[in-house]
Amino acid sequence: MIRILGIDPGLADIGWGVVEKTNNSYRPISYGAFKTKSSDLLQERIFLIANTVGLLCKKYKIDVLSMEEIYFTKHSVISALNVSKVVGAIVYETKKLNIPCNLFTPLQIKTAVTGYGRSDKNQIQQMVKILLNLKEIPQPNHAADALASAICFGNISSTQMRLKND
Repeated sequence: MIRILGIDPGLADIGWGVVEKTNNSYRPISYGAFKTKSSDLLQERIFLIANTVGLLCKKYKIDVLSMEEIYFTKHSVISALNVSKVVGAIVYETKKLNIPCNLFTPLQIKTAVTGYGRSDKNQIQQMVKILLNLKEIPQPNHAADALASAICFGNISSTQMRLKND
């Protein structure tokens, strides 16, 4: 059994989701999202995010963290730079707690969760609901994305273990 914390990183809205994976099955533990205030200084927001992730790791006794890697587009460079600072702070916080942190691209997460790298948001959310045996799609959307990141780690690590054993 492994306990995975998935994070959907952001500066304003941060999704999180905790799942337990035993063999090939998943069990949802808890999920949600939190916000930072745009009126706060950037460094205060980054500290709050990293600190909150650290508290989640301790509260849920996390074994490993999984998070979406930031990708850049022409139109989102400033936003991506700030979110990359958040990702760095989270990596630092988990390292202090001796919790491995794994980063995955959106393509890797989509492929690991749905089997198709070009899945849309609804397809991913539906698969998260199915894989975690939930009655409805997790809300808010950032929480569903965080749970998808956790499932991604679980699926990819299982595949890697099978390949090592073959």
